[in-house]
Amino acid sequence: MSRLEELQEIRKAQKEALEHGVLRETKARQARLGTLYQAIKKWEPQLLKAMQADLGKPPFESYIAELGMVYGEIREAIRCLPKWNRPVRGKTGTASFPSRGYRLPEPMGMALIFSPWNYPVQLTLAPLTAALAAGCPCVLKLSPYSVNTSRVLEAMLEEAFPREEVAVFQGGARENTLLLEQKWDTIFFTGSPKVGRVVMEAASRHLTPVTLELGGKSPVIVDRAADLDLAARRIVWGKLLNSGQTCVAPDYVLVHHSQVEALTRRLLEAVKAFYGREPLQSRDYGRIINEKHFQRLRGLLERAEEEGCRLHRVSPTPWNPETRQIAPTVLTEVTWDSAVMEEELFGPILPVLPYDSLKEAVDRVNSRPRPLALYVFTNRRETARYLLREIPFGGGCVNDTVLHLTAPGLPFGGLGESGMGQYHGKAGFDAFTHYKSVLISSRRVDLPVRYAPYEKFEKLARFLMK
Repeated sequence: MSRLEELQEIRKAQKEALEHGVLRETKARQARLGTLYQAIKKWEPQLLKAMQADLGKPPFESYIAELGMVYGEIREAIRCLPKWNRPVRGKTGTASFPSRGYRLPEPMGMALIFSPWNYPVQLTLAPLTAALAAGCPCVLKLSPYSVNTSRVLEAMLEEAFPREEVAVFQGGARENTLLLEQKWDTIFFTGSPKVGRVVMEAASRHLTPVTLELGGKSPVIVDRAADLDLAARRIVWGKLLNSGQTCVAPDYVLVHHSQVEALTRRLLEAVKAFYGREPLQSRDYGRIINEKHFQRLRGLLERAEEEGCRLHRVSPTPWNPETRQIAPTVLTEVTWDSAVMEEELFGPILPVLPYDSLKEAVDRVNSRPRPLALYVFTNRRETARYLLREIPFGGGCVNDTVLHLTAPGLPFGGLGESGMGQYHGKAGFDAFTHYKSVLISSRRVDLPVRYAPYEKFEKLARFLMK
């Protein structure tokens, strides 16, 4: 059987399941979510080992940043689904008096979900949780880069679900193209802006709605009144999570010119406190996903040195080709034209740039594509309000990094080049749900004001609807 024939067979089965209302009832959806929860519990040891094999992730990091977040999403969906999946009352206007209005949730339909390699469990199963909660059968396209984790996920999901509800499709660019040539009811993509454009272009041919979770250069702004010790610890933690391969990792830091040296010193102290004098030997420090990305990061460091940037590390070992590890590196004397400022770094490299005023910092950030995340460190409430108001961004934190992703009540998503659409919690349910707006008119009262001839009621209509 060819891949196309296999895909057509899956799509036919999922379409029939959708038409027969397999996941229409709330209890059926809760049961599927419970099945997913138990499957993850059963396969947790294999998933942890697979992520360590792919990315060198320590089990603790994999649990808190991947499995733990998914468990929370599933529990929230099971608990709240009866409320999410019921009709929502809507206001009706004077023109339709007397009447009642409702928004009736229904599944968008067959969903295609693309997951990335950097958080291969969380960024596969969190969207799947939202799709199952909304009643959508799914095809999951897993990343070929995180090969070990993709294999375990495929085995787990094939054991837990029939293909008419959840199907896994493996492969590379050829399979991506094959999937995008089909007509879906909704597409959910997590990845780079470059590939996001390809997905959106393909979806437009079928007028398919998309949710794009992309990335970009997420800035950190450190105010002069910030606690530098706290800022350094939390910036380093967010930056080096998954060796910097996080879409919302701090990409660069803006700090007042008088504090560049002080913050740099504290950043290095935090690295040493977390990973020791030789981070590349720490069991808690991961590695780069593949040779291609390792060489890209290595090239950026070499070019930064050629451009006159200062490279700061806690050890003299800059990288290890055998383990594909890049040492945590803080860059100073960086300019806005430096190579490290041209693209999302997606690795353990952190440029630190000076500013003279907060307005200058705001203008610099706003001159670039809108970031997926913004992080502000300050002890002054008015400064935080100013920065949050003046800079458009997807989501973020004040006096912390990354943790906004863990709150189910805070929808996650970007805008502009950092993405479109949101998910997590109720927002995830909404991402895979269409709301039918329905007006129920009274049978007992039939006001003649809307019927011809119109002249006798024109003044009354203008009065009621002004």
